[in-house]
Amino acid sequence: MTKKTYSGFTQKTSENLLLDAGAFFVNYEIDTDTFESAVTAGKLLGATRGGGQFNATPEIRTIEVDGVKGKAKGLQVIDAWDVSLSANVLEVTKEGLARALVASEVDDKTNEKYDIIKAKNYIELTDYIDNITWVGKKSGTLEPVIIQVYNVINISGLGLQTQDKNEAVIAMTFTGHYDADELDNPPFEIYYPKSTPTKPQEPTEP
Repeated sequence: MTKKTYSGFTQKTSENLLLDAGAFFVNYEIDTDTFESAVTAGKLLGATRGGGQFNATPEIRTIEVDGVKGKAKGLQVIDAWDVSLSANVLEVTKEGLARALVASEVDDKTNEKYDIIKAKNYIELTDYIDNITWVGKKSGTLEPVIIQVYNVINISGLGLQTQDKNEAVIAMTFTGHYDADELDNPPFEIYYPKSTPTKPQEPTEP
């Protein structure tokens, strides 16, 4: 009697894999941007080492009812969403340092040799970034998976560790926030490509 192998592996498995670390963009426009045009426009957050992570965690509250001795189906409500997109950024740029500081301003006039990045003690609406977007490769399709988090600020602050024979990496965690005009929509969207062939199909003869 042979033992049966139980596995989730199917013929479709190779078409549903997220590959590699992907890339992170600032203010990526779904309707007009492509990966190439966004790179050309300077929207890259920067090269990364160690990739990043997306989290969308609902805060769920169970309504308690007398006589029900546990959690009952249908009595859960979502009180809030905690949404974030983190990236381990290898490139240390002026813009990256300013974003990491959450609330900051750049003085490019006082000093002839240096731009001066200054932190602020308050957060203004202009400190929020419209979106941070992850674009990554999915097997089985020509189109990427795109994850956007909206109205973000980096809540992890700025930490720089330097050492010999290594490069500094800035860990940024961008947290999404509700917009006053979009209170019914959690501040993120996932664009998952429809199934398309990985190679262009040859035209059929009439």
